[in-house]
Amino acid sequence: MSRIVCAGHVNWDVLFRVDTLPEPDGEASVESRAASGGGSASNVARGLVELDEEASLLGSVGDDDHGRTAREELASAGVDCEHVVTVPDGETATKYIVVEPSGEVMVLGCAGANEAFDADDLPPTALERADHLHLTSQRPETATELARRAQDAGLTVSFDPGRRIGERAYSTAISTVDYLFLNDREAALALDAFELADQTLVLKHGPDGAEVRHDDDRTAHPGYPIDAVDTTGAGDAFAAGFLSALTDGADFERALAVANACGAILSSCPGSQGSLSREKVRSFLGD
Repeated sequence: MSRIVCAGHVNWDVLFRVDTLPEPDGEASVESRAASGGGSASNVARGLVELDEEASLLGSVGDDDHGRTAREELASAGVDCEHVVTVPDGETATKYIVVEPSGEVMVLGCAGANEAFDADDLPPTALERADHLHLTSQRPETATELARRAQDAGLTVSFDPGRRIGERAYSTAISTVDYLFLNDREAALALDAFELADQTLVLKHGPDGAEVRHDDDRTAHPGYPIDAVDTTGAGDAFAAGFLSALTDGADFERALAVANACGAILSSCPGSQGSLSREKVRSFLGD
């Protein structure tokens, strides 16, 4: 069992399932609505716990019902939320996620308090028992400082900067980490914008699987054919599976197989917090 620290956004997600994604000035019918805690850091931490790893969370919520409920959900699932900061009079970040029948999503966000967490909020002892730090989209200076502190403590570090990679000054943060997670759109931006010679790239190709590029070596996995219900959080489930396998000693081929299985399992369920487990992954892989 490994202990992994996840840093980044803690959100309140409101999920709408619709009959179609409307064109501008168009309209769609809402077929169902649900709400729960979310955010990439939260989702990865929860997925890791479901895969029998220890996970702690660094982030921030507002002093409101959504923040309290999101935190309670994570703590009940087994995520260590000791270092989640509550912002007095703050509002928890809310994401409105619109999902069409094919599983594709559109996201509308209200930032709220989700970037109030600062590296100075991290006690010096918080990384002592950890094996790995996983960063998700957050302020560049916070990501950089957390990565530096983790490496000083002897941890490996991964970073999934998400869809805002083209908008934020992540160059220094990216240069500091060991593993960089990117989907195809993000990779198209990052490969031109950043010097990536020292990073192990974990590239997510959606239904076409994923690959790891390390030095001049390339390890690819084709993924699994499924009928996607909802791809919300699939990338976070992928990251949880990859990190769980990697920190438990798996090679890249096995880590990709586990990661793709986790993404496929979650994409077969509505919402960003479909339940993972080692048993489900083993059954999916036929182990």
